[in-house]
Amino acid sequence: APAQVSRYRLRRTRGASFDGPVTLHLLFLALGGAGLYFGAEWLVKGASGLARAMGVSPLAVGLTVVAYGTSMPELMVSLVAAFEGKSALALGNVVGSNIANMGLILGITAIISPPNVQGGLMRRELPAVMLSAAALPLLLRDGVIGRLDGALLLLGAAWFTRIALRAVTPKDAPRHSESAPPPQQGRLALMGFVVVGLAVLLGGGKLFVDGAVGIALRVGMSERVVGLTVVAIGTSLPELAASLVAALRGHSELAVGNVLGSNIFNVLLILGVTALAHPVEGSLRGVGLDLIFMGVLTVLTVIAMHTERRIRRYEGAGL
Repeated sequence: APAQVSRYRLRRTRGASFDGPVTLHLLFLALGGAGLYFGAEWLVKGASGLARAMGVSPLAVGLTVVAYGTSMPELMVSLVAAFEGKSALALGNVVGSNIANMGLILGITAIISPPNVQGGLMRRELPAVMLSAAALPLLLRDGVIGRLDGALLLLGAAWFTRIALRAVTPKDAPRHSESAPPPQQGRLALMGFVVVGLAVLLGGGKLFVDGAVGIALRVGMSERVVGLTVVAIGTSLPELAASLVAALRGHSELAVGNVLGSNIFNVLLILGVTALAHPVEGSLRGVGLDLIFMGVLTVLTVIAMHTERRIRRYEGAGL
């Protein structure tokens, strides 16, 4: 059955890449996590600097370049995992990251500084979050997220980006953004940040997947469980850091947008690109409990945001 197939695949993937002590795999995990974090930082720094140099508004950059950039760790890990035949790891990474975003990141943010929920966010992001969560079980009904499914998900990501950019009005701009100074580095240096950031992201994703699968093989965990826990939390580090800093500085509303936007892009962008490059296998029987838990957390988050349009501390503790 599925469990036997999973164990067979784990035994079959045993090889030179995963041999060695657990400490070696932990080192891969740590180095991969650092590569994912710094690669995303450099990519966002270079891309946002280039955007400012070309006259793109800072708010538009935040809704597009930064939002996509902080989703790069999940994308790289899922792509590497899919191409190496570890679909359970790729799918678990997306589902686990969404659970970590709502349960861990949004929960801690609300405990530190209960955020207010803006009306525009409730009209745009909340419906998109619920639709993206509902799309996963529909896509997995035939046991695979194929290339056509991936193309449809990418169209959804493009649609959401367009909706978000259209919401940027002159009235909102002074409240959410400041006039950014010209970039200190030249365009060539900024382009270097983009190239190096992408390279470090790719290398970090490879090390992170190898370390995670190596640990799974050594301690008897399935790829699905590793993807839902270690990998999911590791690839959520950029969102966690950004949300904590925002909450500590009294801008917890930014953390809410960060979490919701990340959950939407995890499904539409990450799974879309991954499935378009390499079909992702997964059965509802195998991941049904994970999807139910993600759905329950999504509903609880929506309810918390609708009550008084504020996530209170006890609601954050519940998440």
